[in-house]
Amino acid sequence: MEPITIHRGHVLPLDQANVDTDQIIPKQFLKRIERTGFGQFLFYDWRFNPDGSVREDFVLNQSKYAGASILLTKQNFGSGSSREHAPWALLDYGFKVIIAPSYADIFYSNCFKNGILPVILTETEVAELFIKAEQGSYELTIDLAAEKVTGSDGAVYSFKTDSYRKNLLLQGLDDIGLTEQYLEQIKQYEERTKSS
Repeated sequence: MEPITIHRGHVLPLDQANVDTDQIIPKQFLKRIERTGFGQFLFYDWRFNPDGSVREDFVLNQSKYAGASILLTKQNFGSGSSREHAPWALLDYGFKVIIAPSYADIFYSNCFKNGILPVILTETEVAELFIKAEQGSYELTIDLAAEKVTGSDGAVYSFKTDSYRKNLLLQGLDDIGLTEQYLEQIKQYEERTKSS
């Protein structure tokens, strides 16, 4: 997992509240077992018409947001089922940071485990960012260590992250990476239990 220390990127504003995981990655695309390849199906039912043609009016299909790596959205993002494919799809598409006033608990936890930083700002701050981001080409710098979001216009917002999760992201450690730090101790324990 790649560490997140300071991330700078353009913002894509998704003006939706209560976005559930089936909207993020519809169930028909959950057949893959690897973590890659899901980005092409992100928000599929919103990005494409039933005949497969592109919906030009949907924000992910607008050229002014091409290459955005920060998703700005509304409250209760990631509700619904606990599928880990949702953060996989977001990350595979290119989003490294999500900013919202609130998240569903399991989705929020899954973001940290998969290398996405979910930032919580107030509804007022998020509304302010929407006004700026909807003009296109708005850039933010997120400093995880300092817990600051700085806009290309100089605006600064503060956020809080649980220190344990923050430290894991700063080091680029998921659950497996964290366990691997103790391989020598695990090996010593296994040797001891074999001989007893």
